Amino acid sequence: MLDFAAHRRSVLERLADDEAVLVFGGAHHLRNGDAEYRYRPDSDVFWLTGWEDPQVAVFLRPGDEPLTMFVQPRDPERETWTGRRKGPEGAKAEHGADAAFAIGTLESELPRLLQGVATLHYGFARDPEHDALVMSAVARARRSGRLKGLVAPQTFHHPTVLLHDLRLLKNDAELDRMREAARISSLAHVRAMRATGPGVHEYAVEAVLHHAFLEQGSTGAGYTPIVAAGDNATILHYVTNRDVCEDGELMLIDAGCEVDYYTADITRTFPVNGTFTDVQRRVYDIVLDAQLASIDACRAGRTFHDVHMASVHRLTEGMVELGLLTGDVDELVQEEAYKRYYMHGTSHWLGLDVHDVGLYTNAPGQEAGSRPLEPGMVLTVEPGLYIALDDETAPEELRGIGIRIEDDVLVTDGEPEVLTDAAPKDPDVIQELMARYG
Repeated sequence: MLDFAAHRRSVLERLADDEAVLVFGGAHHLRNGDAEYRYRPDSDVFWLTGWEDPQVAVFLRPGDEPLTMFVQPRDPERETWTGRRKGPEGAKAEHGADAAFAIGTLESELPRLLQGVATLHYGFARDPEHDALVMSAVARARRSGRLKGLVAPQTFHHPTVLLHDLRLLKNDAELDRMREAARISSLAHVRAMRATGPGVHEYAVEAVLHHAFLEQGSTGAGYTPIVAAGDNATILHYVTNRDVCEDGELMLIDAGCEVDYYTADITRTFPVNGTFTDVQRRVYDIVLDAQLASIDACRAGRTFHDVHMASVHRLTEGMVELGLLTGDVDELVQEEAYKRYYMHGTSHWLGLDVHDVGLYTNAPGQEAGSRPLEPGMVLTVEPGLYIALDDETAPEELRGIGIRIEDDVLVTDGEPEVLTDAAPKDPDVIQELMARYG
């Protein structure tokens, strides 16, 4: 089980007696008309408490009653329409709150909670209404605190410095969720490969992904899937997913599901008809070589930048081999000439958010530089090559090819652990799989 109390303890151990953390969950958002998007809990709120409902605020401070929650109150009439609520009672009984109030009392209760707090960890500039409420509460706490000889917040830190740094290192229970998300997502990718063929629409393949996610018990997709056939794969965040797969094209799928809101993130590229052409295979092998080099760099003590540069060097060599670039590889890397065909980073952190929290460079006050990797960090490794259909400087046979290969990698004390290795990426294995089910 996820140990939310342990998460809170790890935060409290880093807080001085006059520090506190305040995080808000979001409200429901309208999709259109009066129809709302399905609610997904705020990752910080969930990590601290396991609370999954909207309109919540969490206040954490060292002391005898460290956790105070503000939640939606029980309301039988509203619950008939929108579902059961746990209310303040459930926050205390099921989620470890030492004190719990209705969310409507936050404005009146927060000034009291802020008295004696000199430093507040709160993420400004995310929600203007929350910002206004916090600053009003700070002003009131300062006024009343002066009469009692108590401090009120004078210093503010974004949660990245404390809370998000702790979220970056996953414990065993969190890794269990991520391995399960990886298992389900890998299965979904295999099914998508089997379902793809000439004449199939991208949205039909997307439906296969969603079916596998939900059938296997996940909490749904971790992000909007990219299902991109042909030159759609050269659009990095293509999510239209409406075109027809054509014979001779490649299909790029970037999709992953969540388990208890911990997400996987996998990209696979494969031939629509089940067989790579010679030129497709040449490009694919270069990307795969780059990815394997970067995975090998995912070791404790190496840096986030090392992982990226391992792909950059191999991809740049490949661009020269393919005739996309000319010149000395090291000079081309120095000049960043590769960005014409490889314009994004190789990795990002992964966890409760698909682009998870945590600094990529050393923390303020430390020597400047890329952050060293530590056991417990999970990152993606996703190099690619993208050659636009209208790029007249590229050899004609390469135009319109987009290939990305992405896996989720756990940094350990030894060899990197590829969580998503059940999703085939060896080109021969992909062709055998598609031939068997085509």
